[in-house]
Amino acid sequence: MILRKPTSRFILLAFTLLLLFGFFAIVYSSESNPVENGDEDLEGLEELLALDEEEENQQQDGANLRTSEAKVLSKAQRIVLELSNDKSERVIEQNEYVLLLGYAPWCARSAELMPHFAEAANSLRELGSPILMAKLDADRYPKAASALQIKGFPTLILFVNGTSQAYTGGFTAEEIVIWVQKKTGVPVINISSLNEAKEFLKKHHMFVVGRFEKFEGPAYEEFLKAASDDNEFQFVGVSDIEAAKVLFPDIKPSSNFLGLVKDEEERYSAYEGGFEREKILHFLEHNKFPLVTKLTEMNSIRVYSSPVKRQVLIFADDEEFKDLLEPLQNVAKKLKSKVMFISIDIANENLAKPFLSLFGLEESNGIVVAAFDNGMSSKFLLESDPTPSNIEEFGRGLHDGTLSPYFRSQPIPNNEGASIQVVVGRTFDELVLKNPKNVFLEVHTPWCITCEATSKNVEKLAKHFKDFDNIVFARIDASANEHPKLQVDDYPTLLFYPASDKSNPIKVSSKGSLKDLAKNISKLLKSEEQGSGKDEL
Repeated sequence: MILRKPTSRFILLAFTLLLLFGFFAIVYSSESNPVENGDEDLEGLEELLALDEEEENQQQDGANLRTSEAKVLSKAQRIVLELSNDKSERVIEQNEYVLLLGYAPWCARSAELMPHFAEAANSLRELGSPILMAKLDADRYPKAASALQIKGFPTLILFVNGTSQAYTGGFTAEEIVIWVQKKTGVPVINISSLNEAKEFLKKHHMFVVGRFEKFEGPAYEEFLKAASDDNEFQFVGVSDIEAAKVLFPDIKPSSNFLGLVKDEEERYSAYEGGFEREKILHFLEHNKFPLVTKLTEMNSIRVYSSPVKRQVLIFADDEEFKDLLEPLQNVAKKLKSKVMFISIDIANENLAKPFLSLFGLEESNGIVVAAFDNGMSSKFLLESDPTPSNIEEFGRGLHDGTLSPYFRSQPIPNNEGASIQVVVGRTFDELVLKNPKNVFLEVHTPWCITCEATSKNVEKLAKHFKDFDNIVFARIDASANEHPKLQVDDYPTLLFYPASDKSNPIKVSSKGSLKDLAKNISKLLKSEEQGSGKDEL
């Protein structure tokens, strides 16, 4: 008997029956335990739905907030007039006050400033300012940019009746508003009632408040002069003591009072000096920054030009710094106006790397605490753990002048048997300055184009003079090593340190032939034996 193979129709029918059987088995299983499974599944589902609904609400709230902010920014940007080659000069000539922003679309700092500029334009319009805020794409309209003296990006220029003035204010929206108001209106806003003080406080977060019985007299005149010269704070005069307390709660009950109000941890700073323009400005210059200033591209120039020359820099990523901020603020309060504390995001290469490279730490990822005394051009490094107590001790040492300056140094190498001794920052004293022999030192850098050829000549010289027991050949990489007694700006540099006078090295020209170098060294050795030397060979 011949068995026939099952047809495809039979196979399909069998597969369908198998699927149906499995489905009914699952249904029966789930219905057999309604109490054990059903309530738990329902409860879990309700919880899941509640979490999902909460997440949706949060996303919706965030989206609404972003939409609202975007609308405000869009409205503000429309207030700023876009100039071109054709209408730039006409606009400036036809308006009494014009604040012009020259920018380039590819410039990161321009992009960072643009929203602040637009927000300032919106605020100034609400305040009824007569100024016209304008911007010019200097990359697209180079002819207009050149005529308006826009040479870099971003550039802010104030035009008063067509005459340009350099912008000298800050770069946040509030700082731009303050600067413009002081340049286009009165330098001081006088307040005489409680309601006026409350309204003022709604619009201003940083200001200088002066309390006077009358808006006249020598003290008030000095206050006005300081207000006219300052470019960063809105000055407000007040006579009513209750109104003054709204602006500065701990105001002293004296007839003349001045205080600085900032939008940060240390909100109120009272001035205790005499009412003289220069003294008031000095107080503001030394107290205008937060207790701990975060360095950005926009405020870097203001920070670098701070009159507080002793500065402690804390390099850390933003998450790590959150834990350090409060204890650092407490430390900064104790050294206020004496030492400036600055935080720098270590992940921001443009800001952090130039500083870290000065210490040979450009590849660091952890917290680094360094300091600079810009008055003495000295740098310092905290080499212990960056705890608040260690940072405070470090800051006090910086202020008192008790810290030892930091000089870069590579690890100490093994020079045993070497014809040329490799000198690093830590061995410069021992191998060069305290060496009883004459020392011929080659100072080089890895990026120096002609250093390689000079190095080969020095190696040949070392072999040539190997039997001389009164000279040591050495070299140092100046890009990675420093010493206060080694001040060299040109590479390669060849220096001969006489055994009798290590404080006055003789510079030897590296431009001659190998034979010339050998002759010069021989002359120097002979001259040293005879007790005389030359300044340069």
